[in-house]
Amino acid sequence: MASKESSFDVVSQVDMQEVDNAFQQARKELSQRYDLKDADAEIELDKQKHEMTVVAPSDFVAGQVIDIVNAKLIKRGIDVAAVRWGNPIDVSGGRVKKCGDIVSGIDDDTLKKINKELKALKMKIKVQIEGDKLRVSSASRDTLQDVIAHLKQQDYGIPLQYTNYR
Repeated sequence: MASKESSFDVVSQVDMQEVDNAFQQARKELSQRYDLKDADAEIELDKQKHEMTVVAPSDFVAGQVIDIVNAKLIKRGIDVAAVRWGNPIDVSGGRVKKCGDIVSGIDDDTLKKINKELKALKMKIKVQIEGDKLRVSSASRDTLQDVIAHLKQQDYGIPLQYTNYR
C-alpha cells in the first residue's frame, strides 16, 4: 500500500477584523488619554489597501501613538511584525505622518529565501511556491514537524502561520 503524503502551507495572513478592532480601541484610547488628548494626533485605517496612517505634531508623539496601536494589536493576538512602519514624512503645519503597511501574503523574495533554506536542510520534503504561500509536503509527519520547528526559529521580518496541515 502506498504511503500518503502529508503537507502544510506556510502563509502570512492577518485577520483584518482583528486589526480593525485594535484600531478602534487605539482610537478610543487616543481620545481619552490625558497626555495625548490635546496633542492633535490622529490615526486612520484603510482596510482595502491594508494601510494604517498616523499623523501627529511630532515624531515623538507619532511614536507614542504607534506604541498604543502595537499594544492593542498584541492584545488582539496579532504579531506587531505584521505592520511595517515607514519613515516619518513631514506634512503641512510642521506635522509628521507615518504610514504602516499591513502584511498580507509573503513577498517573492522572502518566498525564495525560505524555499532555498528548506532545500538546504537536506530533508525528504517537497517545497512548492504557490502564489503568496509555500506548500511543504513529505511522507513523514515528523519531518514536517521538524520543518515547522526550524521555521519558527528563523526571523523573516513577517509573522508566519502554518495552515492546512494534513
